[in-house]
Amino acid sequence: MPRLFTGLELPAQTGMMLSMLRGGLKGARWIDPENYHITLRFIGDIDDRTADEVVNALDRIRRDPIEIQLNGLGAFGNGKPHAVWARVQPLAALAELQAEQERILQRLYLPPERRKFMPHVTVARCRSSTSEEVARWLSERGNFQAPTFTAGRFVLFSAKSSVGGGPYVVEETYPLAA
Repeated sequence: MPRLFTGLELPAQTGMMLSMLRGGLKGARWIDPENYHITLRFIGDIDDRTADEVVNALDRIRRDPIEIQLNGLGAFGNGKPHAVWARVQPLAALAELQAEQERILQRLYLPPERRKFMPHVTVARCRSSTSEEVARWLSERGNFQAPTFTAGRFVLFSAKSSVGGGPYVVEETYPLAA
């Protein structure tokens, strides 16, 4: 039973810049640069037949390439931080691609995504980092910016059932070229 999600890959240069943020945060488990990505839609654990339906349905998406800009850092977790991330500039084209995937997957009777789409790249998972430690780390690195890049495709990733962070495998690729 594969655990699947869709996302955008990052160019090596962007991954290298993100990897330079590593360190200085006690209790963090850093994501390996080859596993950096922008999640569009978490699908979850599904059977092989449904996975084949997902592959075929996503192939119908026709969208233009999307310009991606990373600027700033943040953290998830109310009171107890559980991840630090790089902010992806929210663009209409990116939100529309995600929303189209959401509609397609719901038509396949997959449960809707519960969380509001907030594009980001997870840099580390915080196991035992305190709010104060995360705030300090963010303030020291908060002006992060990477050069804009063009996402020319989205991918269907598979992941091991774990706490996240990879390794991820590209199962299918879908060009962004309307």
